[in-house]
Amino acid sequence: MPADAQERRDWEWMKKCAVELAKPFSRKQETAHFTGSAVVVSPDGAQVCLVNHARLKRWLQPGGHAAPEDGGDMLRTAMREAREETALELTPHPHAPKPLDVDAHVIPARKDEPMHHHLDVRFLLVAKDASKLKFDPHESTGAKWLPWDEALEVTKEPAFLRMLNKARRAVGAVSSLGATVLSSTHGA
Repeated sequence: MPADAQERRDWEWMKKCAVELAKPFSRKQETAHFTGSAVVVSPDGAQVCLVNHARLKRWLQPGGHAAPEDGGDMLRTAMREAREETALELTPHPHAPKPLDVDAHVIPARKDEPMHHHLDVRFLLVAKDASKLKFDPHESTGAKWLPWDEALEVTKEPAFLRMLNKARRAVGAVSSLGATVLSSTHGA
């Protein structure tokens, strides 16, 4: 599954954290804890949804902290967070690896939190109806659909680019089979 040396290191560290941290799925685990996020694509796979993160002031994939009701299921976390942040009805992409990507990254200290790591487990999700996109002003300052090339220009961060390129390849594999593959997953 890992696409490069950094993702391989993150994957190994995340497996270790899952076993060794007292509460790996709790935000109260101060040094590091798991988060779930999603590359959300339009039903035809031609666009990707990004949200403008309120605190970080950056366009990112939707995602967030694991919650007790997720029961440690990171796909459930990613789907819940993406739904909360986009108001979209979502389903896992039928042909993408699960997870799509993993990334461990530093979250800088704030007055109410020390510096810590997010152990982000990322999935590829498909929106049932792209026109239903709305953003939650408590989570972000906006949400938008972008064609793949524009989404890849948002940042030069290697882990973000790796994740989007993996998602684009997974969607590309489906588009060569025709739109009916995605439509049939959504009950259309």
